[in-house]
Amino acid sequence: MKILVTGGAGFIGSNFIRYIFNTYQDYSIVNLDKLTYAGNLENLKEIEEQDSSCKKRYTFIKGDITDSKLVDSIIEKDVEAVINFAAESHVDRSIDNSRIFVETNVLGTQVLLDAALKHGLNRFIQISTDEVYGSLGPDGKFSETTPLSPNSPYSASKAGADLLTRSYFETFGLPALITRCSNNYGPYQFPEKLIPFFITNAMTDQQLPLYGDGQNVRDWIFVEDHCSAIDMVLHHGKPGTIYNIGGDCEKTNAEITKTILQELSKPESLITYVKDRPGHDRRYAIDCTKITRDLGWSRKYVFKTGIKETVKWYNENQSWWNKIKTGEYQDFYKRWYEDRNKQE
Repeated sequence: MKILVTGGAGFIGSNFIRYIFNTYQDYSIVNLDKLTYAGNLENLKEIEEQDSSCKKRYTFIKGDITDSKLVDSIIEKDVEAVINFAAESHVDRSIDNSRIFVETNVLGTQVLLDAALKHGLNRFIQISTDEVYGSLGPDGKFSETTPLSPNSPYSASKAGADLLTRSYFETFGLPALITRCSNNYGPYQFPEKLIPFFITNAMTDQQLPLYGDGQNVRDWIFVEDHCSAIDMVLHHGKPGTIYNIGGDCEKTNAEITKTILQELSKPESLITYVKDRPGHDRRYAIDCTKITRDLGWSRKYVFKTGIKETVKWYNENQSWWNKIKTGEYQDFYKRWYEDRNKQE
């Protein structure tokens, strides 16, 4: 199978490419990524190195999913499935400037859908988020039938993309599916997100700015478990279906923060409570009964194991996140891409 993975240089996308590359020896992957600030080619350096000594199974293309000509030229070359990870995904940034979120998350998805329909693809998977459901009260969980009620420009743009994807199944019969996952954590996550931000700050004895009272609740899942769930949807999911993916692991932001400090043997005095952000949803929790029952998916990691693995990875890969925090990775991209083009 030849798969187009969009946004494959990002956190979840790069982990998924690594997962597929190592699980299916006869699959090939085209990674289309714009390389915005959160896209990092070092995330897939090992894949590039592996592939240089074997059959050409991995191809990277720098480009934008809103570029219809580029997308069409890629998909027409025997691509069988599209998995759309490409998205602007940081809530705070969407509050500051929502335009790029609409352009990438909505218009970009529409371009991909049109190309997938034109070339008769077997699968189109829209990678979404539990944030499209809005905020929960103290009880209950999001199911696939929970009404959409996004509360930030980011989640609104993802909800729009989901509705577009659904419409292409209903109107045109495109074999499209939607996955909505809870909060991911694990290796290679850009250190603006809660867990890697707090890990790297704590490692360097910097303050950990905790929004509001720290009691906002999220359901957490280790990224490899998310990848295995997408794999199940790719191969066994029913077209037109939404699948929730969750970790069954509700934690307050304060709990997460204190766990990180404990793992690193750092004092809680590093915690600083700051003014809450606008539209900060109070609680998310995912009911993933459908994917467990219908596709037989199950989680491998409990939070205790996953967070230890995550802290260990950031501790052993300080050069990776130091480059990001200092801006050095931008120079790396430029040199890497120029050298690669010279070789070709």
